[in-house]
Amino acid sequence: MIRFLSSTILYSILLHNQINLICTLEEFETKMNDSLLMEVRDMQAELAIIRQDIHAHPEMAMEEKRTSTLVASKLKQWDLTVTEGVGRFGVVGTLTSVKPCNRSIGLRADMDALQLIERNNATYISTKLGAMHACGHDGHTAMLLGAAKYLSEHRDSFCGTVQFIFQPGEERLAGAIAMINDSLFERFPVDAIYGLHNVPEQMGTFSIRPGPLMAASDRWNVTFRGTVDHGGAGAHLGTDVTVLQAQFIMALQTIVSRNINAIDSAVISVGAIQSGSFVSANVMPSEIRIGGTARTLTASVRDLIEQRINELATNLATAFGCTAHVEYRRGAITLVNHDEQTKRAIKAAEAVVGSTNVTKNREPLMASEDFAFMLLKRPGAFIFMGNNDGAVLNKLHSPDYNFNDDAIPYGVAYWISLVQQELND
Repeated sequence: MIRFLSSTILYSILLHNQINLICTLEEFETKMNDSLLMEVRDMQAELAIIRQDIHAHPEMAMEEKRTSTLVASKLKQWDLTVTEGVGRFGVVGTLTSVKPCNRSIGLRADMDALQLIERNNATYISTKLGAMHACGHDGHTAMLLGAAKYLSEHRDSFCGTVQFIFQPGEERLAGAIAMINDSLFERFPVDAIYGLHNVPEQMGTFSIRPGPLMAASDRWNVTFRGTVDHGGAGAHLGTDVTVLQAQFIMALQTIVSRNINAIDSAVISVGAIQSGSFVSANVMPSEIRIGGTARTLTASVRDLIEQRINELATNLATAFGCTAHVEYRRGAITLVNHDEQTKRAIKAAEAVVGSTNVTKNREPLMASEDFAFMLLKRPGAFIFMGNNDGAVLNKLHSPDYNFNDDAIPYGVAYWISLVQQELND
């Protein structure tokens, strides 16, 4: 009995000490995280000025001359080795640690703006009518610059090489391919590549998933041709392409609902219809053009949608005594995160905001991102970062969007955490 009690007491003491040790470690990690965020917040004002300057001078895809010059200037100021003109306006800043190591990591931010008329009241509103940063690429650029500055001042905190990749032309889904075709990964080797994008979710949170995270994006156009006739006296004599297009649009909806497995995700939307004249609205047009987008997460569903759009257009046109011309243009591919790099991204995010603020298996988004092409070339992961607080709702691609400067420290700290983890393990 005495031995039993002694063993029980000893076990309780050991368990108590173990719990205290775990709590102490968690408290220590929290202090370290708070310390990093505090350091980064000391940079926030400087980075916000840079971000707002970029916001005030937006440049469309593959036209980012001023932005890339600004980025290169800052990187040189912070003693990085800078290469300009990669894929036309891309910039790469190379940073090596104090202690030489063979490992390397790539961090990518996009720089381009959108074709929108801004409706904000900020003092730094777009100075270029018809262009604005409505997707937060100004914030992405500022956050990666912040990480470059911090790590340049703390070269002893990691062991290896960091390639800071500032990419043009994401909105046209052209910039990643342009940099890859300019021998990006041959000239600037990396073991893994990582990307980040803000989303209209709670600030101080991150979300990610292994596997498909963002959709492939395709454009399609269908032109129906028939015969012109009077809409009153000769309606029965013509082949009415307007009725044909109405049937076609309704038939499109059956592709997702009846041809694609219910557990697969797909979107087909019509975004444009062109035909006829309101001046001569009594005339049935001989031609009508319809265009839209298709989004998918798997190659098989993508192939099926292209096949079915062609079949529906051709067969319906024949049934109405008309002809159909179909154009299906494939754009961005599905963005697929690699399992190991997703785990590393999660670990880095958790080190900044804690495990409860990181969603590890979020639902995929049907938006597209050309970072997917980089993930074909190197293992890596793409993560989302919340950009909203209680007073700010930042809806992407909206004319009243404005990146939340209070979110800057979280993105900078994530990049730093990722590098220090990846190049120290």
